[in-house]
Amino acid sequence: MVHGPLLFLIIILGVGFIVLATAKWKLHPFLALLIAAFGVGIATGMPLGNVVKVVNEGFGGLMSSIGIVIVAGTVIGTILEKSGAALRMAEVVLRLVGEKRPQLAMSLIGAIVSIPVFCDSGYVILSSLKKALAKRTKVALASMAVALATGLYATHTLVPPTPGPIAAAGNIGASNYLGTIIIIGLIVCIPVILVGYIWAMKVASKIRIEGEEDHNFQYEEVVKQFGTLPSTGKSFAPIVIPILFIGLASIISAVGWKGALANFFLFLGTPIVALLIGVFVSFTLLPKWNEETLTGWVGEGIKDSAAIILITGAGGAFGSVIKATPVADLIKGLADGGLLGGALVLLIPFIVAAALKTAQGSSTAALVITSALIAPMIKQLGIEGAIPLALVVMAIGAGAMTISHVNDSYFWVVTQFSGMKVTDAYKAQTMATLLQGLTAIIVTMILWVILV
Repeated sequence: MVHGPLLFLIIILGVGFIVLATAKWKLHPFLALLIAAFGVGIATGMPLGNVVKVVNEGFGGLMSSIGIVIVAGTVIGTILEKSGAALRMAEVVLRLVGEKRPQLAMSLIGAIVSIPVFCDSGYVILSSLKKALAKRTKVALASMAVALATGLYATHTLVPPTPGPIAAAGNIGASNYLGTIIIIGLIVCIPVILVGYIWAMKVASKIRIEGEEDHNFQYEEVVKQFGTLPSTGKSFAPIVIPILFIGLASIISAVGWKGALANFFLFLGTPIVALLIGVFVSFTLLPKWNEETLTGWVGEGIKDSAAIILITGAGGAFGSVIKATPVADLIKGLADGGLLGGALVLLIPFIVAAALKTAQGSSTAALVITSALIAPMIKQLGIEGAIPLALVVMAIGAGAMTISHVNDSYFWVVTQFSGMKVTDAYKAQTMATLLQGLTAIIVTMILWVILV
């Protein structure tokens, strides 16, 4: 099998192929990852039979721990979207924050909604509310658009049960620490959301969108699409209950509580069980229990999760191939030589994820691919335990939000639903995501110094 610098070159070429195939040739990330996995395995001299075995084990092994979680999280998000619960959550936050701070309200609304709902979908859901609020408070529409977009973006890349962070946790062996990752993610998100909010206030507020004075959106018109909105308790429950169970299980594990009751709560706090409970709780939001909702809505959520599952599994296969090569020995040599150490080690996943995100556009793909690539490094550097692994996930997420531009579908969702020109969107949205990513990695490195 190939050793030394040539091995690094083969892996770099494999990553380069993924970037080129997805960004330039528009090949689906699932196929790009699988081709790279087989290519790297064969090029490094791995026996052909072993290549197939390692790819299968990498794909299936990751799916066994994370596949159902991704499906459940996506189904919850779909039901929140279609039932109007996402709008109800937005209304509650707006009432708490107050209409005197509409941009802050939109940032917080976006951050909450994007925990279970993809930021693209969340922006579409809340777009009419954003326009209605901008009209009512006489605030520049671009400012409201960026506040909402950056709030959504922050939790989308940093806080489970959004599929990207969950997949990253699974790839690096941190799926048992989702409670800690949620807590750390929420801490990192606070300054990240604030940066987006400040950018919306200071920069985006100076941008004028053509015809925005003519918009005449009313909140009542938005609500009419759903009829009567669900209650506040019902709307928040599918998100809050799973997070509480996962968090409680993390506390029980940390304090070492034993016994039948502890085992019961540990069972409920298992991510698969907690998210499935969230799915069943979300059924209380269904206007009717019939084929349209129980089959149609749930089926739509399952369909939306399929691409994420396949990309995640292919990323696991690629990572498994890399782990099967002698690259771990090379990484260990670098670590022993003192070239990698302390908080600086977080810059590696950040830079890799940022390069992938900038090149091919998808934050989820950047999270999955980067976590698969760095998994061997994590093990060899002796990074283990809930907090260190959670901070590694944050570093990957920070890179995965750096930056959103024309090859990112979310960039176009924001521009099209806000009416911003592309040049203005670069100034408002793209620069905001750059600052958010840099803020996230700086905060993550500070937390590493304090907590690790």
